[in-house]
Amino acid sequence: MINSARIPIFRDAGFELTDAETTSKAFAAETKNEHEPELYIYSRYRNPTVVAAEKEIMRLEGSKWALLTQSGMSAIDVAFSIFQVGNKVKPWLFFSEIYGGTISYAENVLRKRRGLDIHSFVPVNDKYDLRAFELLIKKLRPEIVYIEAISNPMLIVPDAEAVIKIAKKYGAKIIVDNTFATPYLWKPLISGADIVIHSATKYFSGHGNLTAGVLCGNNNAIMKAAIEYRKFAGHMISADDAYRLHTQIQTFNLRFRQQCFNASMVAEILERSEKVSKVWYPGLKGHSTHKEALKLFGDKGFGGMVTFDFAGSNRVEKKNRRDRFIKAVSDSIKLIPTLGDPHTILMPVEAVWGAKYPEPGMIRLSAGFEDTDELLSTIITALKSIK
Repeated sequence: MINSARIPIFRDAGFELTDAETTSKAFAAETKNEHEPELYIYSRYRNPTVVAAEKEIMRLEGSKWALLTQSGMSAIDVAFSIFQVGNKVKPWLFFSEIYGGTISYAENVLRKRRGLDIHSFVPVNDKYDLRAFELLIKKLRPEIVYIEAISNPMLIVPDAEAVIKIAKKYGAKIIVDNTFATPYLWKPLISGADIVIHSATKYFSGHGNLTAGVLCGNNNAIMKAAIEYRKFAGHMISADDAYRLHTQIQTFNLRFRQQCFNASMVAEILERSEKVSKVWYPGLKGHSTHKEALKLFGDKGFGGMVTFDFAGSNRVEKKNRRDRFIKAVSDSIKLIPTLGDPHTILMPVEAVWGAKYPEPGMIRLSAGFEDTDELLSTIITALKSIK
């Protein structure tokens, strides 16, 4: 017995099965697609270190199962693929204000390669209309409805519990990307979602040094289908990354609480600046979905992301202010196209998403969990330096 309080890293590609009888027993049991098998066979199927990390996420999300993959996009692929059975698939409905990678996946993989009938539900004035949503879902009768708890990058918060209730009324399955909200703010499964997805690269890891995805749920049949698809498609995270993720999850609540606080402080400073024309942050009373965010998250926080747009009389002026700000903060706030890192980072929105968000002055900022006073000082100084 090894008296360690930490899980070991099982780097085995395949596991020893001793004899033919044991091998036969292991492979017969494998067809049942249990979350934690009695006998491990091959790390593409299941791995003890990965299962241990999954149990930590189950604890956070309040789910009966969780399955880790090597990225958020691979988790999305697993979640969607298990509901596709040949061409016997009804329409799938996506809320339009979601991560660009998900939109591209829906268009280029689900529609173009797999022939699915994909539809979008578009907000009006940065807000989703529930009455219009029910009219659309009543007409389409979709099999899948896909939403983000906080949208990327415009930070729109739908009345998610009402959305789930309406979708269930018409027989749809609900998939929620909860990456931006995390289970610290909301647990979608409690509200009736069928699958919850995270890019675990972001807040679950929180250190910018691994990529991972996870899908969680309570339905056993969905779990078995997901385990089988993950196995066949090879969407398995490595034991080393699962080990590091397991250790990083231990500090998740502490980290994310501070990131929410830092983001709220940054949003207030940006909102007061004459150099900034608009700030998107659900915690601000002027945000289009502040009421929805309060209803969904209560007083726990509003996430660690802030999107803002520089003021200017024309595109050139807005672009110049954006570039000067990025340069002014570059010693402390790096331009890195991800989020959830320990230190605050930013990303110019137009440079990444182009035509969909064409405003050249727009920046998406991911608040870190560094010292608040130092962070605010950096931003205030940078704003003052912009002529």
